[in-house]
Amino acid sequence: MIAYRSFLSVDLAWKFTKIHVIPKRTQHFQRYFSSCRFNYNLGTRIEGALRVSMDRKKHKMVSKTWRPVSTQSRSTEGQVQEIKCSISSNESTVLARGEAEVVNDVAAQDCEGIDLEGQTTPSTDDESLSAAQKHSVTVKAGASLMRFIKGKGGATQRTIEEEMGVKIILPLLRKEDCLIIEGNSAESVARASDRVQAVIDETVKSRNLDYSHFVSLPLAIHPELVNKLINFQNSVLGITLVNQDENLECDSSGKTSDSEGEEQNLSEPRVAVELKTEDSNDRVKVDITNIPLVSYSPKASESSTSESKASKLLDLGIEKSIFIKPKTFHLTVLMLKLWNKDRIEAAAEVLRSVSPKVIDALENRPVSIRLKGLECMKGSPAKARVVYAPVEVIGGEDRLLRACQVINNAFTEAGLVLENDSNQKLKLHATIMNARHRKSKKRSKKAASFDARTIFGQYGSEEWGEYLIREAHLSQRFVFDDNGYYHCCASIPFPEEKQLD
Repeated sequence: MIAYRSFLSVDLAWKFTKIHVIPKRTQHFQRYFSSCRFNYNLGTRIEGALRVSMDRKKHKMVSKTWRPVSTQSRSTEGQVQEIKCSISSNESTVLARGEAEVVNDVAAQDCEGIDLEGQTTPSTDDESLSAAQKHSVTVKAGASLMRFIKGKGGATQRTIEEEMGVKIILPLLRKEDCLIIEGNSAESVARASDRVQAVIDETVKSRNLDYSHFVSLPLAIHPELVNKLINFQNSVLGITLVNQDENLECDSSGKTSDSEGEEQNLSEPRVAVELKTEDSNDRVKVDITNIPLVSYSPKASESSTSESKASKLLDLGIEKSIFIKPKTFHLTVLMLKLWNKDRIEAAAEVLRSVSPKVIDALENRPVSIRLKGLECMKGSPAKARVVYAPVEVIGGEDRLLRACQVINNAFTEAGLVLENDSNQKLKLHATIMNARHRKSKKRSKKAASFDARTIFGQYGSEEWGEYLIREAHLSQRFVFDDNGYYHCCASIPFPEEKQLD
């Protein structure tokens, strides 16, 4: 220990002299450590000198780190290292980060790991070997399933990790589909992977995971039908057309913008009148175009009437959120749960590949439908959950149903349809109102339905019109394109022109 301190004092004295030549005593010190299989690294930046930062104002003891020293030489030429040495004294030295270079042709080794008492811990090479012995597997679970694998408060994830002795690494980004399972044996990783897959299978079959995609026949491509739906909603909700005077651009105070006011002054002629005063025959000219216009709020009776109607609608369970957005109006062919990118791509490919069979089912002829009246799905108008417009194929042919069945069969054979959904009978309908879309904060049994008797009395025999079916879409729910319709993942065309004999 005395010899070591003497070497250290000589080395520190050399540091403060700012001499950039390695003295003989330092070379002797380096050779001494090399003979003991220690490495006193003198690699520095381009200047070739070691920088030592010492804080003499702090008299804290630096805790010793018990680390081993690797007996295998490892070249550090051209690498960037951060080297730290801890010494049990009132002074601490830290070798700065820099470009390491070999001094006097001595192979440099990691200084971290030198211990004054000679005790050791596993070396870097041992750690890399331990890491190499670990087993891992990547599971494509799907972004929408990660929260179920994690569980409430991470309970499901912790249970699998503790029982299987593994580590489950979930992705940091919400859109990532893959997770990683790490363990010390291939068997533990495989068993953990099976447990994760069991959680996925159970979640997919349950109602906890909502449908992500569906095959649709878009009807919102017809502007006249969209306008009819908008008028229907406005009529039921009591929304009247906005007055033209209210179409002016207004700021937060209700005033029109300055630019629009200037344009109005330029376009309208200025009007002036002469007024005679009472005290004399003097006449005063007044420009009436500069007199500000005063707007009055609706009468109290009108305001109370609208509030009363809105209150009655809420009592009936009717609000704007349960109406289908007109720009998403469609016929539903098949509901799908596609929880990862692979399944979405597979579904898109299935729809494209089935296009020739669909054309054959349609006999290569256009197909049009007629929408008329209203009906309830599983319920009465007094306790309606879904209100839709029935679909009638013009000509009474079943070509459209055959084409839809071809699509369903193709997706079922590809393994993309759940068993419960594949057994359901297809019924084409155009949903207009759905209580599941309710955004009200109140959660009650009444919110699951609404009273549609008044709506049926007024629109029960409504003629919505006849429309051509032009294409079939693989649509993604909750995501919309620029035209307002659901995001289209894939599509196939339907015949539009009649074949000439």
